[in-house]
Amino acid sequence: MSEATAGARDRLLRIVRGEFAVRRGHPLPYGATAGREGVNFSVFSRHATGVTLVLFVAGDPEPVLELPLDPRYNKTGDVWHVLVCGLDPGAEYGFRAESEAKPGSTTLRFDPRRILIDPHSKSVAGLERWGEAAGTPKGRLERLRSRVIDDEFDWGHEHPLAVPLADSVIYELHVRGFTRHPSARVVHPGTFLGLTEKIPYLKELGVTAVELMPVTEFEECDNPRLDLLSSRPLVNFWGYQPVSFFAPKASYASAEGPHGAVREFKAMVKAFHEADIEVILDIVFNHTGEGDERGATFCWRGLDNPTYYMLEPNTGNYLNYSGTGNTLNCNHPVVRQHILAALRYWVTEMHVDGFRFDLASILGRGRDGEVLPNPPLLEVIAADPVMADVKLIAEAWDAAGLYQVGSFPSWGRWAEWNGRFRDELRRFVKSDPGLTRTLATRLSGSPDLYRVSERAPWHSINFVTSHDGFTLADLVSYNEKHNWSNGEGNTDGHPENLSWNCGAEGPTDKPDVLALRARQQRNFLALLFLAQGVPMLLAGDELGRTQGGNNNAYCQDNELSWLDWSLAERNADLVRFTQRLVRFRKAHASLRRRSFFEDEARPAVAWHGTRLAKPDWSAEARTLAMQILPTQQDEAIYVAVNAHWEAKPFELPKAPAGRTWRRFLDTSLAPGEDALEPGSEAPVASEKSYALGPRSVVVLVGR
Repeated sequence: MSEATAGARDRLLRIVRGEFAVRRGHPLPYGATAGREGVNFSVFSRHATGVTLVLFVAGDPEPVLELPLDPRYNKTGDVWHVLVCGLDPGAEYGFRAESEAKPGSTTLRFDPRRILIDPHSKSVAGLERWGEAAGTPKGRLERLRSRVIDDEFDWGHEHPLAVPLADSVIYELHVRGFTRHPSARVVHPGTFLGLTEKIPYLKELGVTAVELMPVTEFEECDNPRLDLLSSRPLVNFWGYQPVSFFAPKASYASAEGPHGAVREFKAMVKAFHEADIEVILDIVFNHTGEGDERGATFCWRGLDNPTYYMLEPNTGNYLNYSGTGNTLNCNHPVVRQHILAALRYWVTEMHVDGFRFDLASILGRGRDGEVLPNPPLLEVIAADPVMADVKLIAEAWDAAGLYQVGSFPSWGRWAEWNGRFRDELRRFVKSDPGLTRTLATRLSGSPDLYRVSERAPWHSINFVTSHDGFTLADLVSYNEKHNWSNGEGNTDGHPENLSWNCGAEGPTDKPDVLALRARQQRNFLALLFLAQGVPMLLAGDELGRTQGGNNNAYCQDNELSWLDWSLAERNADLVRFTQRLVRFRKAHASLRRRSFFEDEARPAVAWHGTRLAKPDWSAEARTLAMQILPTQQDEAIYVAVNAHWEAKPFELPKAPAGRTWRRFLDTSLAPGEDALEPGSEAPVASEKSYALGPRSVVVLVGR
């Protein structure tokens, strides 16, 4: 036993012997708050008739002290509280909650035999070892404890970067998957600290923000399936099953102890900010990892089931708009406060810069699941003064079919993952006909979606791929999903991916197929970074990462999901191409407009086809040209796109007076020439026309 553990045990035993005082305590703030006198504990439960605080010495399986709370002294309204004097940070604790049986009640799920963690705890003990109970999580879940933490951290001169969303380049990544592969060559693979070791790469790539897939505590071992190909237990790799909204995932930290994950996360954020890169969290408030009535109980269900969840009143069954078994009752006043407290914590204590809200349409549903016209939760988040400069990004749909892209309640604050940009760009690049008008709209920042709600182009988060679906390399290599290793008979994952394998399904050694796939990847990247709105790049797409055709790798903690860093050498041409695209976007303010083309005081864009001023909007069209007109701040930019399988000559507009057209990008050219360094563009052979190769994108600059 360590000296610190022995000291903690001694202090707890002295409390048991009555040598320290136990006082009434305070109802606010919720959670465990360490102060000079000791630790104040506060927890909400409207329907409990009894709550007991249970204290542990770190590492001991059995409690050292149980304190039943007296409702006459230790309860204010629906909040139970107590101050334990002399207790220090590092102690572990939980609650027992009980209620007198109510005849006919189907919604209460109190069980005083179960020790519950604190919904507001900033650290959770019991899940520190990643995957140690894969396939058999029950015993591990029963060992979960909350921890009292010390929030002390030296932030130095760190400060919010406040990068305008319009100027952002977002990079979506998985903390563990990004550095877990041996090729990452980091000292602390799969951790927050390991991620900081890759900051120089991200800096060189040019991204302005990392969007981290879920980092709040979750149980990765709750997947009961086996990999049908290897018989290995599968896990909950992505993490969209939260155990806590506050505690950073302990197994993502190399540091141990009650404060290890919190301090390591803060150190990571500080390092990113010092490198001028923001940190956005993918946060899950639409459901919890407790599942349906058959699932585990961590805290919410055991403390106040009918408050925290949407329930069918007659049966007590969980309404399931999330597809995971339960739906959080987000617009209940208590739950709204709970969510807002978590967001404020991540902003004020952990210094994150923004949030992407998973299945955010659920946050706009009422207590019975009805879609609210003015959801209180979304409004209070948008109006919260603490988060006035925080980026708010909605995944504007849910698992029950509610699709709100373009119509998500915004109050001018909420940006959206633009799923229509993804789908329509995929269709155009794979040569579906009749999409030129649609492509023009998406390149313009989707005014059909956001201008009508008085938003701006930067409210559109543009993406071609994300964690959910094919990688970019797989998008051009597979016609069908290949999810057999997920153990679900290839029935999981979206069946319609709008993908095209370029002539061969999966791996091939055919040079013509490989060349076409490489060009199609460049086409997607070019259109992503040339469009108005905010580009989001999936980690590894710039490296040509593949998942072997698996479009739902949520359960794959292996080479399928880990980023193979050797690809950086094998696909160095694609990395360089992406870097130059990012630099080009940053160099041209006209690609990062704050308003739509049609709202400019003077003409800002001209549309062409293969012939000048004659865009082809017909049902068979596969070609389009966009001329962004020069401003006092920026040069003219000409973008031509040919999704046809034959070469097409495009008439060029006249370059501005005293300038000539120079080529920045041509995806049909050889690596190194396909994208040039911004500022070092090459002269074109003719000022009158440019021949676009089959399935290619060209960008010219008037200089």
